[in-house]
Amino acid sequence: MAQKRPYTFIDLFAGCGGLSEGFLATGEYEGLAHVEWETPMVNTLRKRLVDKWNHSENDAKRRVIKFDVQKTDELILGQWSDESRKLYGAENDSLVIEKGLVGLIGTRKVDCIIGGPPCQAYSIAGRAQSPTGMKNDYRNYLFESFVKIVNYFKPKFFVFENVPGLLSACPGDKPVKERIYEAFDKIGYEIRKPEELKKSVYCAEDFGVPQKRNRVIIIGVPKKSKIKLDSFYKSLDSYKVAEYKTVRDAIGKLPKLYPLETVEDSGRSKVSHKQVSGKQVDLHVPRYNGKRDQTLFYEWLSKDMNSFSQEEKKKFYTKITGHTSNHIKYRNIEWDKPSPTIVAHLQKDGYMFIHPDIKQLRTITIREAALLQSFPLDYKFLGSNPYCFKMIGNAVPVLFAKSIANAMANAMNGGDR
Repeated sequence: MAQKRPYTFIDLFAGCGGLSEGFLATGEYEGLAHVEWETPMVNTLRKRLVDKWNHSENDAKRRVIKFDVQKTDELILGQWSDESRKLYGAENDSLVIEKGLVGLIGTRKVDCIIGGPPCQAYSIAGRAQSPTGMKNDYRNYLFESFVKIVNYFKPKFFVFENVPGLLSACPGDKPVKERIYEAFDKIGYEIRKPEELKKSVYCAEDFGVPQKRNRVIIIGVPKKSKIKLDSFYKSLDSYKVAEYKTVRDAIGKLPKLYPLETVEDSGRSKVSHKQVSGKQVDLHVPRYNGKRDQTLFYEWLSKDMNSFSQEEKKKFYTKITGHTSNHIKYRNIEWDKPSPTIVAHLQKDGYMFIHPDIKQLRTITIREAALLQSFPLDYKFLGSNPYCFKMIGNAVPVLFAKSIANAMANAMNGGDR
């Protein structure tokens, strides 16, 4: 009996590879192309394809395309403009530059397209902090590039992942969810109707991720497909776990990082904490948290201030800094609960992710953030520390992605590949 070929996919807005990693980890899929425009993320994903998924460096460079998805025609067909060649040419394979995704994929069938456009324009927090409520943000319309690529390659299904804020976003005075529904309907694809999409919101903690992270999962299939949307969502429900994973499960066994008696200052950087025993773990290095931070963390943890009222937390911030804020600035993660949502703001500071061990008096490390996103311990992140926090915070949790991939494979199995 002939072995079935793997399902093939294109990953758009691929970031550092959380969604791709989940799909590849099922053993059911092969990634034909992964498109991302930020260099640290591109380098990270290329390294993962080499280290874990047995691609050569040349093949990884060819498949992970550094490019702006908004330039959709060039991405699909190649023949990049002089501007595109100047911006991205040196970091991409010549085949992709000249012939685009069409040249890279050749005669192979694209079974699925996956991805999630940047979510800042849809997030409720982002809209609240924008003077215009993000109404004029170009990222509101990045889904249009996703739609164009689906329309060109006609996959058997697509996965469109985003924040639940997408369901209430309304740039141009028309709800985004209606725009998305109409765009896919126009090219012959079925998704849940706008009023039904609230049923497509899932939490990553239900799928073995040690983190509360809600996301809307929009699945689309051709209108004439034998695959039914409900069969996917029912299959996804079957992957829910009986018991949640906690912060302790994810990071409890990592080496402890204790505060130094005296800060070490090399002139280029300050070191406030060090590991005193055990094997070194890649990227498990604390950011600088000086004496004021350590005093703050000790008081916060010793008084269990997570349980305090919003007003009490604001007063604490004022006491510490002398400033006032309408937003809560501090929070610790808790050993025996899933983590709050890991966010890209970690690139700026970690005060909303204070480590729960009162003896360590620090915020979480890059490796801890990655483990809370369910990235494997051997996943290498390349880039500056802020960029590593950013790419991890923006990623799809790997175990969540794996459940989505398995559910879709289950829905498709039995048909021709």
